[in-house]
Amino acid sequence: MKTKITEVAKVKLKNPILVEGLPGLGMVGRIAVRYLVKTLKAERLAQLHSPHFPYYVLVNKKGNVRLLHGEFHYWRNEKGENDLILLTGDSQAQTIEGQYEVAESILEFAKKHGVKTIFTVGGFRVETEEAPKVVVASSNHDLLKKAVEAGAVVSGAGNPVVGTAGLLLGLGRFKKIDALCLLGETRGYLPDPKAAKSVLAVLQKLLGIDLDLGALDKEIEKAEKIVAKMRQIEKRRELHARKMRKMEEEKVTYIS
Repeated sequence: MKTKITEVAKVKLKNPILVEGLPGLGMVGRIAVRYLVKTLKAERLAQLHSPHFPYYVLVNKKGNVRLLHGEFHYWRNEKGENDLILLTGDSQAQTIEGQYEVAESILEFAKKHGVKTIFTVGGFRVETEEAPKVVVASSNHDLLKKAVEAGAVVSGAGNPVVGTAGLLLGLGRFKKIDALCLLGETRGYLPDPKAAKSVLAVLQKLLGIDLDLGALDKEIEKAEKIVAKMRQIEKRRELHARKMRKMEEEKVTYIS
């Protein structure tokens, strides 16, 4: 078996832009693109299956199973110049060879549908208490400039963009497809809707669409409560460790 994309709808799209957001740091890309799919009421276009995804199936509430996969949705932009193809999914490829094969399949699919521009979305690992910034990198200077004007900051030299989000940028030039990557600052160890909201705020300006991002606020509040609880647990753990060390030191002093 090789990576395969199966179309479930036949559509002709207007100057489509592909927006990719697969699971990664803080699940930023997946949260952002799934929000786009839901908010825009995008329709299913295709599924991507690959032997390079993890080797298990997902079980639903009824006990039915399915393989891990990626999903393409499409949205017709009645007021703008560009329709959208939205890609998200359950996982990224787990091997180097698989990453390249999946990225190549995505690019071939994009080219088939007339895509000339790709936006990829992911997370940028950093500890911050402030509003997450959006870091940008691009294979096209004009796209980069537009992203900065929309509120993003240029990535520092040497910062790697790993996984599908990075490979689509690097390999896109061989298909004559321009690509831009938006990375929301995130701690990375928990789903981060706050970082996803920052990315979506920049993305909607680039796409020329209006999104109500308020629905993410409840998810942000839940995530912040989880982080606060984890910090409390860590603080108690540190206090306990400090107490145990003090007891050991006093024990040694007493014996000597």
